[in-house]
Amino acid sequence: MRYMMLMIPKGYESAPPDAKLDPERVTEMMKFNTALKEAGVLLALDGLHPPSMGARVSFPGGKPIVTDGPFAEAKEVIGGYWMIDVASLEEAVAWAKKCPAGENETIEIRRVQEMADFPADVREAAAGFEELQRRS
Repeated sequence: MRYMMLMIPKGYESAPPDAKLDPERVTEMMKFNTALKEAGVLLALDGLHPPSMGARVSFPGGKPIVTDGPFAEAKEVIGGYWMIDVASLEEAVAWAKKCPAGENETIEIRRVQEMADFPADVREAAAGFEELQRRS
């Protein structure tokens, strides 16, 4: 089963575009990332720039409205993610507990939807989805 572990660092919602990373923290996180890879569970990982460098598109009344970051109403934002392939939620939690996260960070773990999770009519409506997922 694939799980996404989402890093939610408190304070990142208001970080400036030029927010600096701490090399010592990066070194510790790289050890964790390497352990995931060496265990054969890591599928993908990325860090994200702060919301101040992004935009949101909302659809009030069905019409797109673009709001540039930062987003005043945001209480939590994603700072990065890991996509892992493990046997259970318990195993995903065990990996998250090994992360060298600080006291201002939270990891949310969410199972990725698989086509097999859905009834036949939904799988039929999503025909071609798995082909779209493949990188060309």
